[in-house]
Amino acid sequence: MRIIAGLILFGLFTAVSPAFAADVFDGTKPLLCASIEALDCDPGVPCERGIPDIMGAPQFLRVDFAKNEIAGPKMTTKIRSVEKDDDQIVLQGYEIGLGWTLAIDRATGNARISFAGSDATFIVFAACTSQP
Repeated sequence: MRIIAGLILFGLFTAVSPAFAADVFDGTKPLLCASIEALDCDPGVPCERGIPDIMGAPQFLRVDFAKNEIAGPKMTTKIRSVEKDDDQIVLQGYEIGLGWTLAIDRATGNARISFAGSDATFIVFAACTSQP
């Protein structure tokens, strides 16, 4: 019985370990990212928090590394830059007058997306998972 319990614990540990996640978040497999919270920020005042969909951010994004693009329900944008290190994958691009950066934690899949323009700054917190 202890051997079975040990194998179950080992299986659970390896399924959620950073080494396993690094295989998933290695910048080769497509990802589905779900927006969790959004911030709309202006200088000199606190950022406004809200639900991403209500604030104009897509609820889901598909990251396709092979096609070098990110697709939402209304538009698709090209990834112009990809940088990887041991901790994160950072994607960058430009769309509708805003520069954007998507940083994905390679161990957890947690993501931060920032959008900045001459008169707008938005931050979206998201969680990503691999797509088959």
